[in-house]
Amino acid sequence: MNSATLARASDADFQLITDWHIGADIDSVWQALHHPDYWPRWWPYVRSVEKLRAGDSEGVGSLYRIEWTSKLPYEFSFEIETVEVVRYERIRGLARGQLNGQGVWEVSPDESSTRVRYTWTVSLTVPWMRRLKPLAAPIFRWNHNAVMRAGELGLARHLHAQVLKPT
Repeated sequence: MNSATLARASDADFQLITDWHIGADIDSVWQALHHPDYWPRWWPYVRSVEKLRAGDSEGVGSLYRIEWTSKLPYEFSFEIETVEVVRYERIRGLARGQLNGQGVWEVSPDESSTRVRYTWTVSLTVPWMRRLKPLAAPIFRWNHNAVMRAGELGLARHLHAQVLKPT
């Protein structure tokens, strides 16, 4: 996968930003996010993750195929290649498949908790989704938010932590 796969934010169909605040230390949160092959254990809408290629010691170059379910009656999948890892700060991946674009996890410590921001900048590739986008964009956003909220709650349970309100 190369940078041509990545749509500029201005060209993307969606730029979705999600903020989590988990009452756990940054190392625990980082380990959970940095290992997508374990996401199905705690993220209800992740059906399966297959590691297609291992990356370097930090995970750069790793390639995963992730199958998702959703609140809506459809499933989707895509491959994501890790292209940047800054330990305890950021993981950036490029996606291709039914969604093309970029996902960026950013983490930062906050006393005895961790703040997480996920920015998902993607374009739709499935023809029916592209056709419905003008009317269904609010539904697609709602669905994304529901999937991410389930991830936040699942991660907190997995880490025996609380979801904290933003301060």
